[in-house]
Amino acid sequence: MVVSVLQLRDVCKEYEGVRALHRCGFRAVAGRLTGFVGPNGAGKTTAMRVIFGLVSPDSGETLWHGQAVDPSARRRFGYMPEERGLYPRMRVRDQLVFFGRLSGLSSAHAAREADRWLDTLGLTGRALTHLDDLSHGNQQRVQLAAALLHAPELVVLDEPFSGLDPFVMESMSALLREVSRAGAAVLFSSHQLDVVEHLCEDVVVIDSGRVVLEGRLDEIRDAAPYRYVDVTTTGDVRSLLGLQVGAVVARDGGHVRLRVPRGSDPKTWLQAVGSDVERVSYEPPTLSELFRTAVTAARESADPAVADART
Repeated sequence: MVVSVLQLRDVCKEYEGVRALHRCGFRAVAGRLTGFVGPNGAGKTTAMRVIFGLVSPDSGETLWHGQAVDPSARRRFGYMPEERGLYPRMRVRDQLVFFGRLSGLSSAHAAREADRWLDTLGLTGRALTHLDDLSHGNQQRVQLAAALLHAPELVVLDEPFSGLDPFVMESMSALLREVSRAGAAVLFSSHQLDVVEHLCEDVVVIDSGRVVLEGRLDEIRDAAPYRYVDVTTTGDVRSLLGLQVGAVVARDGGHVRLRVPRGSDPKTWLQAVGSDVERVSYEPPTLSELFRTAVTAARESADPAVADART
């Protein structure tokens, strides 16, 4: 049975009459990666700050293994904020040791872990370098090391891949998979939905402070009442477009993407394009498509107070 490690339950927070979180609830599970996604201003960062006690909610609760989160529990959390949370003129190794000590490690233990993470992240040669003398990618690596140094049971990361090149993103993704496989619950936000889809088993979508979609990503995709058909043909696509078997969501030359009801018979469009077809696929919606559908539906059904807060 899957055990919920972290749970937000009916958390509400207002700033000067504007709802940042409204009955927000979701969970992060041990040994799994959870993507926390939403439009700008949806409430993601506020929710993360609530988890760490940096923001006090107006109501609701944050639970750790079913108990209210207290300072002792938070020492077992690791946090990588979107805003740089390190000291720019402090040497890399010194501040890793410093953050390890803040998390309860002894000086010797913090030093050993700092050296281990510097080696893991390929930063041993930069140990005595000031942070602001590093590239953006290497600064992100140091920030990640600071979040992981004390072997946290919960890791929360706010836009960890922002501004990174594909090589750094892939290495950090691989590291987060290892951390998750070792038993930690990993929760991170990102606007790069393709990265979240590639990396995460679970997803939480938030908009206007409300969770509008949550669960296992594979189950959510499979349960969607529609599928997407991509057809690339060297022939005339007009016969395909005239079938009216689904909504055309994209068209570019000989390529057409259709949204069709789940269970549609592929023979219908294969026969329409005949022998000129070069490629055809039939698959569940992507996370990006699920995201747009969930947010649009939530906004259409939003009550006036939520609509006012969004504007």
